Amino acid sequence: MTGFFFKCFSFFKKIKSEYLTPILLIVLLCLLAYGLLIPWLGFYWDDWGFAWTINFLGPKEFIPSFLPFRPFLGPIFSLTTSIVGVSPLSWQLFGLLVRICTGLAAFWSLRQIWPKAHLQTLLASLYFVVFPGYNQQWVALTHSNQELISLIFYLLSIGFMVKAIQSKVINIKLSMIAMLFAFWGLYPTEYFFGLEFLRPFILWFILREKLLGNRNIIKRTLLAWLPYLLLWISNGVFLILYHNSPYYHSYGLNISLFADSSIKTIFLQTIEIFIQAIITTGINSWANTISLLTKPLSELTTWVTLVLITISFVVLYRVILKMRNNENSIGTSNSFGWQAIMLGLLGIAAGRIPSWLAGFPLEIEFDLDRFMLSTMLGGSLFFTGLVDYFIQIKNRKILVACIFIAFSVGWQFTIANYFRREWDNQRRFFHQLSWRIPALKNGTLITTHELPFNYVTDNSLTAALNWVYAPEIKSHTLPYMLAYTKARLGSSLLPSLSPGIPISSNYRTMNYRSNTDNLVVIFQEYPGCVRVMDPVYSNSDTVPGVTYMLLDAIPLSNLDQIITDAPQPDLPSFLFGIEPQHTWCYFFEKAELARQMGKWKEITQLGDEAFLNGFSALQPAEYFVFIEAYANNSRIDDAIQLTKKVVYEKPELKPALCGLWNRVQLSQFEHEQIEDSLTVLDCGEQ
Repeated sequence: MTGFFFKCFSFFKKIKSEYLTPILLIVLLCLLAYGLLIPWLGFYWDDWGFAWTINFLGPKEFIPSFLPFRPFLGPIFSLTTSIVGVSPLSWQLFGLLVRICTGLAAFWSLRQIWPKAHLQTLLASLYFVVFPGYNQQWVALTHSNQELISLIFYLLSIGFMVKAIQSKVINIKLSMIAMLFAFWGLYPTEYFFGLEFLRPFILWFILREKLLGNRNIIKRTLLAWLPYLLLWISNGVFLILYHNSPYYHSYGLNISLFADSSIKTIFLQTIEIFIQAIITTGINSWANTISLLTKPLSELTTWVTLVLITISFVVLYRVILKMRNNENSIGTSNSFGWQAIMLGLLGIAAGRIPSWLAGFPLEIEFDLDRFMLSTMLGGSLFFTGLVDYFIQIKNRKILVACIFIAFSVGWQFTIANYFRREWDNQRRFFHQLSWRIPALKNGTLITTHELPFNYVTDNSLTAALNWVYAPEIKSHTLPYMLAYTKARLGSSLLPSLSPGIPISSNYRTMNYRSNTDNLVVIFQEYPGCVRVMDPVYSNSDTVPGVTYMLLDAIPLSNLDQIITDAPQPDLPSFLFGIEPQHTWCYFFEKAELARQMGKWKEITQLGDEAFLNGFSALQPAEYFVFIEAYANNSRIDDAIQLTKKVVYEKPELKPALCGLWNRVQLSQFEHEQIEDSLTVLDCGEQ
């Protein structure tokens, strides 16, 4: 019993001296980089579809839902969604926890590979956990389950493998654990398939140091790698067979990479692709963070970011420097630098393979930066190795590392703020939509060219749209969809912009069937309110300069799909927040709804209230409904005043104003009253 307590005490002492400070630093950096804005963040990208599935179909639905894509992800999603639920806040907290775990897994595994390189492995882990090339941490529900959990498993498989071979005789138990983790790192997602190239080199590093002078080092390395190699080959066979099976319906191999090209051309293009990946991941991602110094000082976000950078730098530098002064708690390794550079280069190139074969570029912009998940381990090792190898004085090495890590914290916080703004914009969009459209007939397709969002698509918003207008779904028939003509025109969802065409789409396990006669076309120009396009009131004059893919859709906009006498939908507050204060867009949306019902008097009352409260249009065209209402209610002076305001703010709308005044039924007296006042429109020359 005494021996047991002694072992526990020794273990705790080791954790306290060797691991506790790195753990606290990883947690602190994650909180500063990713956690400060969590209460104001929500759902993005595929999060909406997954959250909708949890709420309406249940966690078990993820098993058949992922069958056509990545069948081993289904169990992961089913398990986590059963625990975490559907709240955006819960998923943001879960995402933060998962990101912390990736940092801890990286730190522990790197420490197994380089047990003497305490300083270097700590810095590499800190680089990894705030890696600035990957900027989708806040797409939490999607990426935590879809990639990051598998990444944790893969990192741990490396660590357990190293521990297993460090014994005099390979530890079978630890090897089995490493194999199990490798399975769950490889099979759920193809993202980390290429990283298996790192494993034999890691084994070679370990055995090279363990078996000094042994001529059979390569043979021993291959034998140690053999079980993992067989697992890797089985994963490759599975991917080939499954991707060519009738069950698979997702990204395929981009065979155009190899078509009609000579071997020399393919070779040179491949080298170019990998060089670009190394530059983008290993250099540009870090260098971009310095651009934070160019942000305008007039913005509050800039000052908050600079404060965060300063705090991160001071804490990191002081803590690591203090550890540096205690040689017992922070060791060094002379071989780390070149080994980290070598593994880093290989990790970037190998991590690029899956996205390259799928035909996707690797860039530091949404949404292509998600492919950085497979290269960020290599990018972190490469950059750490460069600093370690070329900066020999340890204090300078720490200084440079802390600068880039601190700037990466500031970079991630800045990106988090963009996501915060987008969540606010999403909420405002659906509140405006609910004010304008009380209810919709089944089968309605909401169509637009594109909405002013960066982190959601029409597919994402389809889930939110059904959440708002179909709060009770009892079958696998989806009542509504939202489609961007930019992305869907020519597909089964929107074959053409012609009337009477059948449309259909599969939405995970749901089916949507309708007709192009059931379209409602919307438009939103940022900053501006949501506008429902009416074939009578909307045309190329009212939305000048927009693409033909919106203009050609306007004649199909069927406002009969809008149920005007229904109560306003009750938006779930945990998603959309409480109804915002009634400012300009509220009065505009209600006025547009009143115009659809022919209630011109109600529009004038709404306009009077809006102007009395000091509100004004966000886009000049939003005055049109009030101009026409005032004119139709013989308030000619008010209509003329607003008309002149529109002309002053946006002269391109003159033709639209001419069309508006031509629609208005005026008496002879009213015609004479406006004749001189509206000469500014030059309608006679149109």
